[in-house]
Amino acid sequence: MESFFVSTGIIALAEIGDKTQLLAFILAARFKKPVPIILGILVATIVNHSLAGMLGAWITEIVNPEVLRWVLGLSFIGMAIWTMIPDKIEEEETQIARRFSVFGATLVTFFLAEMGDKTQIATITLAAHYASPFLVVIGTTLGMLIADIPAVFIGDKFSNRIPMRLVHSIAASIFALLGLATLLGAAEQLGF
Repeated sequence: MESFFVSTGIIALAEIGDKTQLLAFILAARFKKPVPIILGILVATIVNHSLAGMLGAWITEIVNPEVLRWVLGLSFIGMAIWTMIPDKIEEEETQIARRFSVFGATLVTFFLAEMGDKTQIATITLAAHYASPFLVVIGTTLGMLIADIPAVFIGDKFSNRIPMRLVHSIAASIFALLGLATLLGAAEQLGF
C-alpha cells in the first residue's frame, strides 16, 4: 500500500500548478460542465498513466538492478528539479476543444498534455521503483483527481491564494528524498 500512498501524495502535490491543472481551469471556465470534464480527466489519466506504469514495469525487467537504482535515483532528483519549474498551458492544447464534445475535448487535451509531462514521467519512475505498478497507477490517477477536480469547480478564482511555491517545494523535497534514498540504497533497507 506504500506505493499507492506515496504515488497519490506526490502526484497530488506535483499537479498543483501543473499545466494539466491549468487546463482544467481553462476547460471549466470555457464549458461550465464539470461532470464531463471530470470524466474526461479520469479516462485520459487512466490511459496515460497505465501506459506509463507498464513502461516502468518493463524497464525493471530489462535493466540491471544496480543500473536501475542509479537511473531511478537520478530520475527522482530530476523530478525534484523539474517540479520547481512552473508550467504554462499552450493555447494549441485547448484548441482541440472546439472540435469535440466537452468530454472528448477534455479526454484528448488531457491525454496529449500529459504526454511527457512531469506526472507521466513520475508515474514511470514510481512504477519502476515499486514492485506494484497497478497500485502506482491507481495512486497517480487519484493524485491527479485530488488536484484537478477542485480546479474544475473553483476555476481560477482561488488559484492565486494557493501558495504554489510552497506546494512545489514540498513535492520537490519528497522527490529529492526518494532519489537520495534510492541512490544510497536506504530504500531497500526501509522496505521499498
